[in-house]
Amino acid sequence: EKRFPHGIKYLADYIHSKGLKLGIYSCAGTLTCQGRPGGRGYEFQDARAYASWGVDYLKYDWCHSSTQNAAASYSIMRDALYKAGRPIVFSLCEWGNNKPWEWAANVGHLWRTTADISDNWNSMISIFEQQKNLAGYAGPGHWNDPDMLEIGNGGMTTDEYRAHFSLWCMLSAPLMAGNDLSKMDDNSRSILTNKEIIALDQDTLGN
Repeated sequence: EKRFPHGIKYLADYIHSKGLKLGIYSCAGTLTCQGRPGGRGYEFQDARAYASWGVDYLKYDWCHSSTQNAAASYSIMRDALYKAGRPIVFSLCEWGNNKPWEWAANVGHLWRTTADISDNWNSMISIFEQQKNLAGYAGPGHWNDPDMLEIGNGGMTTDEYRAHFSLWCMLSAPLMAGNDLSKMDDNSRSILTNKEIIALDQDTLGN
């Protein structure tokens, strides 16, 4: 009530009025990575809530998952989202620990392939290097996710951010801006809205 005094549906309607989508975060374990209640055992209840609120995207993390089987746990939430009846993009985030590229094409729409990205060149280029042999697993409706974009967060130069965006587009990666849109400078805007590079990323064959 303190964080969202009007509720999530009100927030979703506001975000949609701005032409944006609403993503929400939860976890396949008993707790989230922040120590809040996770989704384990409540998948169908949670999915119904997300659908009723107007959520467009679910990032589902992997903290406090103990001995759970990743493919089975994520499949339960897939089924719950499907039954809830609203199209919601399902993002698996178990950091590549269980090689989701080998089993997740029929479970989620995208799967994280590595640990979290940081806003520096070494982190970004290291994640890119880890993608090189995974391209064959990605395609329309099921994508390798090398994590969000860091463009505009201040840890790299403009040229490095251009390289970052170009590399993610070459990977057919999901393009999720990780910067504060309300404080975006012209350089960041020009990179994130480069239609020619985005067209490369959005190739309908996913090549």
